[in-house]
Amino acid sequence: MEITIKEVKTKSDLRKFIHLPAKIHKNHKNWVPPLYMDEWEYFNPKKNRSFDHCDHTLLLAFKDGKVAGRCMGLIHHDYNKKHNEKTGRFSNIETWNDPDVFHALIDHVEKWAKKRGMNKMIGPFAFSDKDPQGFLFEGFDEPHVISSNCNFPYMIDFMVNEGYSKIVDLFDCKITIPDELPEIYTKVVERFHRNNSNLKVLEFKSRAKVKPYIRPILTLLNDTFGDIFGAIPFSEKEMDDFANRYLFLINPAFIKAVINEKDEIIGCAIGMSDIGRGIQKSKGYLLPFGFIPILMAGKKSPQLNLLLGAVDPRYQGRGVTVLMGIKLIESAKKAGKKVADSHLELEYNIRARAEMERVGGVVYKKFRVFHKAI
Repeated sequence: MEITIKEVKTKSDLRKFIHLPAKIHKNHKNWVPPLYMDEWEYFNPKKNRSFDHCDHTLLLAFKDGKVAGRCMGLIHHDYNKKHNEKTGRFSNIETWNDPDVFHALIDHVEKWAKKRGMNKMIGPFAFSDKDPQGFLFEGFDEPHVISSNCNFPYMIDFMVNEGYSKIVDLFDCKITIPDELPEIYTKVVERFHRNNSNLKVLEFKSRAKVKPYIRPILTLLNDTFGDIFGAIPFSEKEMDDFANRYLFLINPAFIKAVINEKDEIIGCAIGMSDIGRGIQKSKGYLLPFGFIPILMAGKKSPQLNLLLGAVDPRYQGRGVTVLMGIKLIESAKKAGKKVADSHLELEYNIRARAEMERVGGVVYKKFRVFHKAI
């Protein structure tokens, strides 16, 4: 059967692109659909400011006249310039178990990048490390967590067959929330306050109270993680977009920050209730009534998902991370949570992984980002 690749040009094409994964994952019990309202903005260069820094292409694969796969190609000029690279990226690649369709897509996006002067491809990797990255290669029986990829095992085989190899792995930990906080946690908090009298923990009861701190928190992330793999600093517009994308889903009780005597944010940790089951019930639609099962899932879910966390380098090693972790655990326990998902940590981020292990974290998923010379 003939396979053809078509670039997304029309609203009808984009609709096919956005809704294809639901067909591919129809019988995949752990897959969670995206929030489609969000998807339409994410893939719209007029609304998603991340496109401002990138060349991009959205591709659809057709086999025997039917949509059989999709892929996004990116060239992030700011990142390449900063790191003196000529690297193309692919992301959002989806196919059925069909190596020919996968090959047609990956070959097309490689040629697209090479034509623009690139000499290497990495992926799955989108605009930055804030987007889902890597293919899952361990933990296929575990439920999908928002902001991470969910793929079938055959995608790993496809990558290897196309000549791709590992560039980096990312680990995801599960942390059991204890019924009673161990006494050592209380001692940690006491010692922290004794040794850091100039630092104060901020906790929030409303989203309105959080808003003034959004830009300072995301600025801290820029300053802390500016040089890690794939990191791109938020612009102020992107900060606002990020807040609009997630803040309405987050219980403010799961946002913790630490300030110094100058009222500067020097640490932050943000989590949200796992809403995957609610999104599954709503099939990805907020309206007219899809928001109801999503909100209910957030209240009933026994899992807390960590989204972001950072500590100013000047204050690292002083217990700030542990303190925020303890405060999150306390709030999670009050909300009836039983476990927490750490989100992805780079395999060589030994300090962060050690902090997770210190509060009982166990690796339960692994993701891999691949690369290839072109």
